Amino acid sequence: MKEISIVNRGMTSKEIKRMNLGFDELSIEEDLEIESSDRFSFVALKGDTFVGCSSGLAYKNGENYSGWFYLTDLFVEAAYRSKGLGTQLLKSIEEQVASVGVKHIWLWTSGDKALKFYRRQKYNKFTEMENWYPNGSSRVGLRKNL
Repeated sequence: MKEISIVNRGMTSKEIKRMNLGFDELSIEEDLEIESSDRFSFVALKGDTFVGCSSGLAYKNGENYSGWFYLTDLFVEAAYRSKGLGTQLLKSIEEQVASVGVKHIWLWTSGDKALKFYRRQKYNKFTEMENWYPNGSSRVGLRKNL
């Protein structure tokens, strides 16, 4: 191992391609189908103005969805909050991913308002990373069976 050096730098596009191919090769060695993901998104507009969105990744093994969806984004501009738009955006994406065979959805969130919102939508906590943020608040993992 003396001839191998560990270098602190970003990976090149060629190195990233090789790493991804290596993960695919490992999946095949372990008799798993190669994983990929599809992004699903909804955008809320007032005229041509963006006022919110819901978006995330549905993971696939081969041609079949794994059953899990990672909600990466649910955002509503401040002036449009507490009017049901977040619920509509969330329900829209839940229905769409359920229609392709997804059975579960999960996400990261923080803050009392967001936690209360998701609890009203029947999401349950599965993990919490205490002191994630500098103010001492936690990052919380939530999930829901669709």
